[in-house]
Amino acid sequence: MTNQTYQHASYKDATGTMDFGLTNDYMFHAVFQKNKTALTGLLSSVLHMEPEKIKSVIITNPIKIGEQIDEKSFVLDIEVLLNNDNILNLEMQMENQQDWQDRSLSYLCRSFDQLYQGEKYVATKPVTHIGFLNFTPFPNTPEFNATFKLLNVKNHIVYSDKFTLNVIDLKHIELATEEDKVWKIDYWARLFTATTWEELKMIADNDIYLEAATQSMYELSADELVKRQCRARRDYYKQMNSHNKTIRELEETQKELHETQSELHEAQSEIDRLQKRIAELEEKQK
Repeated sequence: MTNQTYQHASYKDATGTMDFGLTNDYMFHAVFQKNKTALTGLLSSVLHMEPEKIKSVIITNPIKIGEQIDEKSFVLDIEVLLNNDNILNLEMQMENQQDWQDRSLSYLCRSFDQLYQGEKYVATKPVTHIGFLNFTPFPNTPEFNATFKLLNVKNHIVYSDKFTLNVIDLKHIELATEEDKVWKIDYWARLFTATTWEELKMIADNDIYLEAATQSMYELSADELVKRQCRARRDYYKQMNSHNKTIRELEETQKELHETQSELHEAQSEIDRLQKRIAELEEKQK
């Protein structure tokens, strides 16, 4: 089946396991860049906005879909100007690189630093970073959908509404609240993590926004250039995981070596103390 034929076919005809789903950050970016209806639906859910209130969504960092990315480490987040008044940054992050808090704050601060010389600070647009994570950033307090803001630690008064972090934990969809379900954020999360077309069909059924995302993913899945880039991203993360695993093992070995050296040092100190005591006793017996 040619790519052109796929564009006139429906995802409802597809069966079996998908090669690449929306947790692949290249597919994630390509789908929501390709389909503004899908992007509108996703933003409507996460931001708790009725779709009709979303007048415009402009992706300010588009990619050439199917074209090779020069750097494998290129960040495939989606920068969006919403209604010409809000700056959003959406990111699919599958691997826990132990730096999520600092990473997300860095993106947020860069988006917030948007004024041209001479502009007044009140002209700064609100910024929101939305992270879809395949790991739990705070394991002791897992939460499916968390919103973070700058606030007073004593009385919890929000310092500013212009600075927001949203974190959606794809590992804990079961913790979705009733409010999350009303806005179908749990549906989007299940759509992201689905691995078969049968799952997608059940999730997207009778929802125009979920169906739009699924149809675009179906069409892009037929594009060999897109699949090649998805495969490259998958392989990059595999290599990164292997590299990080080696580093963690090396760090653990170094830690064990340090502990062993400390134990040896303590043992030697005890031997020295005992030898000194023996020498003192021998001196007294003379």
